[in-house]
Amino acid sequence: MAFLEMASEEAAVTMVNYYTPVTPHLRSQPVFIQYSNHRELKTDNLPNQARAQAALQAVSAVPSGSLALPGAPTNEGTILPGQSPVLRIIIENLFYPVTLEVLHQIFSKFGTVLKIITFTKNNQFQALLQYADPVNAHYAKMALDGQNIYNACCTLRIDFSKLTSLNVKYNNDKSRDFTRLDLPTGDGQPSLEPPMAAAFGAPGIISSPYAGAAGFAPAIGFHQATGLSVPAVPGALGPLTITSSAVTGRMAIPGAGALPGNSVLLVTNLNPDLITPHGLFILFGVYGDVHRVKIMFNKKENALVQMADASQAQLAMNHLSGQRLYGKVLRATLSKHQAVQLPREGQEDQGLTKDFSNSPLHRFKKPGSKNFQNIFPPSATLHLSNIPPSVTVDDLKNLFTEAGCSVKAFKFFQKDRKMALIQLGSVEEAIQALIELHNHDLGENHHLRVSFSKSTI
Repeated sequence: MAFLEMASEEAAVTMVNYYTPVTPHLRSQPVFIQYSNHRELKTDNLPNQARAQAALQAVSAVPSGSLALPGAPTNEGTILPGQSPVLRIIIENLFYPVTLEVLHQIFSKFGTVLKIITFTKNNQFQALLQYADPVNAHYAKMALDGQNIYNACCTLRIDFSKLTSLNVKYNNDKSRDFTRLDLPTGDGQPSLEPPMAAAFGAPGIISSPYAGAAGFAPAIGFHQATGLSVPAVPGALGPLTITSSAVTGRMAIPGAGALPGNSVLLVTNLNPDLITPHGLFILFGVYGDVHRVKIMFNKKENALVQMADASQAQLAMNHLSGQRLYGKVLRATLSKHQAVQLPREGQEDQGLTKDFSNSPLHRFKKPGSKNFQNIFPPSATLHLSNIPPSVTVDDLKNLFTEAGCSVKAFKFFQKDRKMALIQLGSVEEAIQALIELHNHDLGENHHLRVSFSKSTI
């Protein structure tokens, strides 16, 4: 994230208007531009000031072409030596409690967060956080190290962990695997060390877990009772919007009962000529059970997708926002709506609103389903299953080729020929193939099951 002050308000308006319909990309990453609450930038005493000045000088010196910022990977995907996708985070001056959800909200701005473990060591509140990609960890460390979560307190100290992967056994207030919604909560929570307990419940600071705007700094105010917003102050992470699921202190976990939080996503920048409610149902259904989909009647590039609960909505948003679909970069955010309304009888809708709550295609309706263990980010390699014995390699290759895909590699599983991996030309191709071919009738009462794979061929 960054602030950019233009020479005039007119210049800022021109820039936002120019880039709203056409999303700019830097190193293949979509960049989203919106107005800030700040009227001007105060650039004194900011830890990143030297880097910002160097970048401005580089812009002045280089007439065209891509810039290599100090400390940034020089090529897309380049990993610095010894760099891990796991960050170790120490929070100094813990004046207010920092929940696992707050960390997830902050660090998700830089990429898909897979796992978080929080603990207390040497009287310090610490966390280990694993990204899907080491490049995301690099950018998060560059942007957040030394920043304060709240004004003048809760300072983030970040470095790379020696671990390359985290092993999370329980989904609770102390640890979370966002790819495994089926994990148990555990019998008991690890107790805080005495100094940490004092920091969480010291008289005059926080008298109860949800006092003072749900345990956050008193300066935080509610916005329409849907979330919290940290006031923007120099050196603090503001404005940071914390969703209502974060206010509860934990997210909804299967078997623990649904907790407050918005389960409706606003999906924008869709291709109105190709997208359908069924297509969104299939795609978002990879990350949770979709109950309803509504494509906007007057603005068909926008849609509402209602998931079964808030944690599934968060998971789908993390994995799908920023992905390309039918030539456009899809964006997903939490909606202000709490539910998708079905059209009234006689109301013109053109079939744009669909109720899928009783669909037989839900992947997660069975408690403890293996599907919970196989949730992965979109990838160019797809996992195929439920293949009947009579279907050959060529049959499946032709099926995907006819759907407009370029097949790069294919292999059946050695031990189970009902399953296979197919590698396509791009992630976008794989997303579109999943939408079009999941549940495709292969004959012999077999319908193809398609999901994203963590493996490559």
